[in-house]
Amino acid sequence: MKIYKDYDDLPKIKLPLGQEVSISDSTIRDGAQMPGIVMKSQQKFQIYKYLHEIGIEKLESFVYNDRDRKAIKLMIDQGYEFPEITGWARATPADIDMVLNIDSIEETGILMSVSDPHIFDKMGLPSREAAEEKYLDALQYAVDHGLRTRAHVEDMTRADNYNFSFPLISKIMDIDPECTIRICDTIGFGVPFMGVDEPFGIPAIVKHLKEELNVKNIETHCHDDFGLAVANSIAGYWHGANWSNVTFLGIGERSGNAEMEKLLLFLARRVEGFEKYNLESLVEFAKFMEREIGIRIPRNKSVVGKNVFAHESGIHSAGVIKNPFTYEPYPPEVVGGKRIFLIGDSSGIEVLRYKVQETLNELMEVQIEIGKNDKRLRDIQADIQKLYNDEKRVSCISDEEIMAYVKKYFMFDPIVSKDMNRNDDDDENGYNEPETTDSPDITKVHMHDIID
Repeated sequence: MKIYKDYDDLPKIKLPLGQEVSISDSTIRDGAQMPGIVMKSQQKFQIYKYLHEIGIEKLESFVYNDRDRKAIKLMIDQGYEFPEITGWARATPADIDMVLNIDSIEETGILMSVSDPHIFDKMGLPSREAAEEKYLDALQYAVDHGLRTRAHVEDMTRADNYNFSFPLISKIMDIDPECTIRICDTIGFGVPFMGVDEPFGIPAIVKHLKEELNVKNIETHCHDDFGLAVANSIAGYWHGANWSNVTFLGIGERSGNAEMEKLLLFLARRVEGFEKYNLESLVEFAKFMEREIGIRIPRNKSVVGKNVFAHESGIHSAGVIKNPFTYEPYPPEVVGGKRIFLIGDSSGIEVLRYKVQETLNELMEVQIEIGKNDKRLRDIQADIQKLYNDEKRVSCISDEEIMAYVKKYFMFDPIVSKDMNRNDDDDENGYNEPETTDSPDITKVHMHDIID
């Protein structure tokens, strides 16, 4: 019989091929192309420091403008071994020269668009053959000048791969056998399912590169237009890719990219052998992105949303109070989060008791327990439910309001009169007059009481 009562009881999944896998980041490159945001060089530098703290192996950056180059200098001067700073270039010697002008960059990506709309409409080239010549010449130029290379095979999930992309990649391997082939799911048409052939099937593309073309380094770069970016990235690993290119919070063009935080959490918590990543700064990193970059984070966003460890409903809250494993998939501290209990229209007596006890402990600086059937606790519950039943309230009850209720029903009358700051509107908000000090229930409360 298997018993799963704690996080450590759950088995982890194994990567089928057992290869070493790594993560490269594009937050300051692709992420910076997100409409409506502008990243300053100091902000890019701070992102770099967060990536270092997490343990991300590599990042890529544009090198075109002064802000890019200033940010790269700040990163280089920091002296970190990782993430390795790499460049990005179009398939032209001029772009590659810009990368070469930065001494500390030893690797660059080279954009190689392979779908017909990109070749003919975007780039205005006369033929696929012309595109191939352009890409191979640029790759050869980079290799001749001592750079390690990544071929960014753009829009591969809408391309004629058997007749163009795969033959192109074979020739890339002849020039640079160590070249990383980046499968770019540019418009999010890729799917993570086995049995789906190219151009859509990520498993099929990865397996062909690995088994038929002997590509050593395979990387996915997945966009989230159909909501499958993270699934496609994981599918890449599952079928032989050893890199995934992502952005923090998934920021980027249109619907964005595969979200780094989701991929990290899946690897660290669900897959064997990924202790190398430190996730404790993820929530802090997200707050930085929201505060400094202006990225609005939904409350229910996986990993870093404010509601990830927030509990309001009666059944869920009661379960978490007794054992967090019941309704939390991992401890908050794993990602630098914090568990909170909220009182709302679906809250039960257990979470209300927890909040009242917590407030009493704060007020009186001693540990106090109250029973679930304590009349004062039930009176607070009735007051709160009246607010919602009368449809006067559409938000949770704040900690300050819980404090006021505790003072009203549990503390002495002088404290209530002094601190509650009630006004004529209080009755309309569901507050009742405080009980007097001659109430037997109240006068019996002492600092060391256990209230049951």
